[in-house]
Amino acid sequence: MQHPLVTHFFDEPTNTFSYIVRDPDSSACAIIDSVLDFDYAAGRTDVRSADKIIEYVQSNDLSVEWVLETHVHADHLSAAPYLHERLGGKTGIGEKIAVVQEVFGKAFNAGTDFARDGSQFDRLFKEGDTFMIGNLEASVLHTPGHTPACLTYVIGDAAFVGDTLFAPDAGTARCDFPGGDAHTLYHSIQKVLALPGETRVFLCHDYKAAGRDEFIHETTVAEQRSSNIHVGNDISEDEFVVFRSERDAKLGMPRLILPAVQVNMRAGHLPPSEDNGQVYLKIPLNRF
Repeated sequence: MQHPLVTHFFDEPTNTFSYIVRDPDSSACAIIDSVLDFDYAAGRTDVRSADKIIEYVQSNDLSVEWVLETHVHADHLSAAPYLHERLGGKTGIGEKIAVVQEVFGKAFNAGTDFARDGSQFDRLFKEGDTFMIGNLEASVLHTPGHTPACLTYVIGDAAFVGDTLFAPDAGTARCDFPGGDAHTLYHSIQKVLALPGETRVFLCHDYKAAGRDEFIHETTVAEQRSSNIHVGNDISEDEFVVFRSERDAKLGMPRLILPAVQVNMRAGHLPPSEDNGQVYLKIPLNRF
């Protein structure tokens, strides 16, 4: 089995891991789940986190072939357009992005100029699709439940699961966003757990479970099967759904969900400027 070289970058304000996945036999690489820094109080964006990725790519003479998203993130803004402009590569996300765009396009009253067909991305992936990163073959698992468009990218012995799974002591993603479903997430997770036990599982987030001092970005399928507190050790679907539903009912909304979704549903592009030349993000009152 191919063994890609994986470098992680951590944005502590949003508890997000971004990744560079490199073909060990060439300079080809992919970037997964990048972060655009955002000061919510000031309404200002910054590219410090993205520039760290650019610096790594350039200092190691890498060639970016893909800038990928595992899903439409609700907890951080994507830096994909900036990275695409500076480094090249095709952008990609799951084909069900169109479902997310339809729901949130209405929620933010995005208007008829906002395309709801995923055309902001270069490639829309579906279950079973494959693509290449140099000599590395990558395949796609459609793993909805957290959102309809969630994907897991399986690249050699590495799986990039987005929000589908967290560290074993933290469990799984919430399912109460529009289009989310706990039954669906349970079945999606079974696809990941069916991968070989030695498969490395790379996480999109970590929040340091109680009693743990270090952030975790990597586990294995075997560790998830045996120890994940929500789905490991043969926890049944009914048990999972009851637990997940009760827990989700007590969770507050992610701090950046409103700015993040209206940017990320546009592939990381900001909304178009208005007639005064200013770009605005909307806050729909009492909608969610």
